[in-house]
Amino acid sequence: MSTDRAAAVPMLGSGVVRHRRLRPRDNRFEYPTRFVLLPMRTLPAAGVPGLPRNRFGLFAFHDADHGDGRADALAWLDELLAAEGVPDATGPVWLHTYPRVLGYAFNPVSFWHCHRTDGSLAAIVAEVNNTFGERHCYLLAGHGLAYGRELQARKVFHVSPFCRVEGRYRFRFMRTAVRLVARIDHDDDAGALLQTSVSGTLEPITPAIMRQAFWRQPLLTLAVIARIHWQAVKLFAKRVPFVGKPTPPERFVTR
Repeated sequence: MSTDRAAAVPMLGSGVVRHRRLRPRDNRFEYPTRFVLLPMRTLPAAGVPGLPRNRFGLFAFHDADHGDGRADALAWLDELLAAEGVPDATGPVWLHTYPRVLGYAFNPVSFWHCHRTDGSLAAIVAEVNNTFGERHCYLLAGHGLAYGRELQARKVFHVSPFCRVEGRYRFRFMRTAVRLVARIDHDDDAGALLQTSVSGTLEPITPAIMRQAFWRQPLLTLAVIARIHWQAVKLFAKRVPFVGKPTPPERFVTR
């Protein structure tokens, strides 16, 4: 999709998270989810009705939940891209993430979609958090970057105690004016291991839409962390080998 044809308004996505583990035991789940897609270059400092920025709300967006925790997450992103040799991502920037719900947020992964002024895709930053309070970013950039194409990155960051830090991620992103899909598959040294995706239909954020979303999933972000631990219990019961936590990578960004 050429984002210069899309209205730069904050969007709520309503859809589903899917996950399947292929080895050594099959384990799969599917949960309803809601996320936000925010036009960061035009997002007002106070947020928008239904989604306050850097203050409390049923749903809220806080800059400090991203990047290096500073008060302006977009400034962090622009510095990161410049330092990594991506100087032309000066067009629209869309952030796909979970909002805070009643002041709490946990984002297993957020995606920064960074465009040039002509609307073409310059980079995607996958911002990964683990349950140990650590964060790492995978920068996807370079020749051939586009929606619908497979992008790859070497896995260097510990996420699950049931997966070694080895192999690669395969990313694929698809977006239209009314739908967003992000897929991440993990191949370890033995082959395909995990298949995951998050997808949803998009609609402009309004106070009424956000109130409705809250009452349908009032424990949205608490449920994310609860489900992570429940799946860990299931894998343990299935005798999937446990992997100790390694030292995090020295660099905050893997390109």
